[in-house]
Amino acid sequence: MKVKEVMTRDVEFIDSNDSIKQAAEKMKKLNIGVLPVKTGDEMVGIITDRDIVVRSVAQGLDPEKHKIIEAFSEGVIACKEEDDIKEVAQLMEDRQIRRVVVKDDQEKVTGIVSLGDLAVNIANKLVGEVLKEVSEPSEPIR
Repeated sequence: MKVKEVMTRDVEFIDSNDSIKQAAEKMKKLNIGVLPVKTGDEMVGIITDRDIVVRSVAQGLDPEKHKIIEAFSEGVIACKEEDDIKEVAQLMEDRQIRRVVVKDDQEKVTGIVSLGDLAVNIANKLVGEVLKEVSEPSEPIR
């Protein structure tokens, strides 16, 4: 099965200079937990609801004054639309991530494939294995 068969399309972006509050409001409005972050035309990372809590709220940043660039996850873990879902599942396990950005052959972002997408679209033990590996405790941040 190919990534393009299970991914979520219609990706919404947010600018790195927008406020953390704007990201949270957009996530609430769209009922999502992740937004790809752009600086100009370049995708530079993602911000998740967890990033907002751990890198913003927990550190006392004012979400109205502080920018996404202060709380987002830099770098982009991506796959191609034509990649086999098993390869992407392995990537999620190896990196302990719940979402992977999907790009087409021209490197344009066309979607996101998430652990939820796997769970909804694939009825086998692959999903359980990915969830187990992604959820393994990692070292606490000190």
